[in-house]
Amino acid sequence: MAKSLFVKFVSDPKNDSMKTIVGLACAAQAVADGHLVNVFFAAAGVRLLEEKYLETLDQGMGGDSRMVRTFMDTLIEGATLHCSFGSVKAVLGHSEGDGALVVPDDQIAWSGPPGVIALAADSDAQLLY
Repeated sequence: MAKSLFVKFVSDPKNDSMKTIVGLACAAQAVADGHLVNVFFAAAGVRLLEEKYLETLDQGMGGDSRMVRTFMDTLIEGATLHCSFGSVKAVLGHSEGDGALVVPDDQIAWSGPPGVIALAADSDAQLLY
């Protein structure tokens, strides 16, 4: 039976890249298993929406690994992505509509604390990274 999962990335992935990769792997597995997955990127977790940073994580996995990018592609295709645009501006310096993220702006549900609270309240389980 499919569950509603809320996965939130708020920690700076630079502080613990393996924890971040585990979070992406778990979220991607939940999508593959047929669960309804909502992923929210906020605070420094928005680094995961930058192609260059995903490449850095993949390089850390060795050689020409594309594992991290594959996890993100699974989320882009099968999860609903949410993001704080204030965090994107503050952490990455990007503005809405500049096409700087790995996913087009119109494929992200833009929100802040009200969206986080609603997603948490409506989920069956939550994962925080």
